[in-house]
Amino acid sequence: MSYTTLEIETKHQTSTIWLNRPAVRNAFNEVMIEELTRAFEEEGRNDAIRAIVLRGRGKVFCAGADLNWMKEVAQYDYDQNYEESLQLALCFRTIYNCPKPTLAIVHGAAMGGANGLVAACDFSFCEADSIFAFSEVNIGIVPACISPYIIKRIGEFPSRALMLTGQRIDGTQAEQLNLVNKSFQNSHETEAHLQATLQQLLSSGPKAVAQCKNLIDMVVNELSPDQIVDYTAKMIAEIRASEEGQEGMSAFLEKRKPNWIK
Repeated sequence: MSYTTLEIETKHQTSTIWLNRPAVRNAFNEVMIEELTRAFEEEGRNDAIRAIVLRGRGKVFCAGADLNWMKEVAQYDYDQNYEESLQLALCFRTIYNCPKPTLAIVHGAAMGGANGLVAACDFSFCEADSIFAFSEVNIGIVPACISPYIIKRIGEFPSRALMLTGQRIDGTQAEQLNLVNKSFQNSHETEAHLQATLQQLLSSGPKAVAQCKNLIDMVVNELSPDQIVDYTAKMIAEIRASEEGQEGMSAFLEKRKPNWIK
């Protein structure tokens, strides 16, 4: 599948989705939003892919919304604005719901809506000098579509402090707030940690990882405390009886590698 704003590389059962508009600091527009949604859907369905990494070409990860696109959107009526915003919200939801582990690697900057990409991924790593900001209020709008994922990641009151002021923070502060899992002093350290994390993910059962993501989503977002008891008991029973579960437990007991480790 061809893309105009993205570049996709596949290596070692991992798909790397590159934001590929370096001339505009990887700022997103309606085309990139549609292509990101499609890319995560397609790579998420690809049985040959075990993990998805999201990165940016050029000097920064993503500068947020494209200025030319914003000029067009500023002329839209409510219905047009709603349709554009709905596509953006669906893009973040697609990344969040992707059945494969997702990892965002930030360098340079993640501004405005770019933080929705960061927060919707399962893992986010950055270089310590990267800049993050929810700058929407500074231009009279709000970080609406990214808010569910930011609040999930950092909590209500840190979100209030950042969203109401639009203040900038660096990668070290982003780690302290849990906006990213970890920050690193340079790209070499970031890359080494990324590869170590991918190695851990690829050593786990692929179906178990997908089920684990679904488990977390259901427990956090969908089920009542009473429903959780029956749901979790049924899930572990199904997994233990599954082909992958049987292989994994047999490999553990026989002190050998399971068949999903290449």
